[in-house]
Amino acid sequence: MKLSIKDNQGNPAGELDVKFEVIPNGRGTQAVHDTVVAYMAAQRQGNASTKTMGDVNGTNKKPWRQKGTGRARAGSFASPLWRGGGVTFGPKPRDYDKKVNKKVRQLALRKALGERLKAGDVLVVDDLKLASPKTKEFVGVVNRLGLDGTSLFVIGGPDANLERASRNVVGVELTTGARVNTYDILKYDKLVFTKGAFEQIEARLAKEAVTKATPTTGAAA
Repeated sequence: MKLSIKDNQGNPAGELDVKFEVIPNGRGTQAVHDTVVAYMAAQRQGNASTKTMGDVNGTNKKPWRQKGTGRARAGSFASPLWRGGGVTFGPKPRDYDKKVNKKVRQLALRKALGERLKAGDVLVVDDLKLASPKTKEFVGVVNRLGLDGTSLFVIGGPDANLERASRNVVGVELTTGARVNTYDILKYDKLVFTKGAFEQIEARLAKEAVTKATPTTGAAA
């Protein structure tokens, strides 16, 4: 599969060969589902907490004597039956994290990106640099690329100008090739990769090292 590369002006700037294999239909769907569910579960804070009878502030004195008043028996002001009392089976702080194996996450990322490629929702630009951190300049790039709806811009590494220029644009998010995940791939209408960022995600899918190995100068111990 080949992808067309554009420059910041929206003009053709070559082609890019997709190095990873696109997963055929019928495989990888469950991996995508499990990965997205685990991601969304991990976003939950899990800090909801209610007070039991033992946590309610107040006296331990019996409201009234056991017999002879004509009232129902009562043993504590903290009873769940009373206003201001404890809560029965209420929520307590918990961890919502779900375990997903590394191979399943990689399969999900490959499946999700492959489906977006087949749908024509992926755009690759040669490079994405701004002379200044102005929102107007970034919006101009978005318009020249013909983007409509929500967009995810995936760049090779942190860029202060891009981060500041894009943060006030509605429907646009910025991330890097090392951090993009399956949920990000599926969430936005269009995906805009720089050439370097696309090579990063290809390396992740191929289990290749992103950084170049440096030659050794000394003898091994």
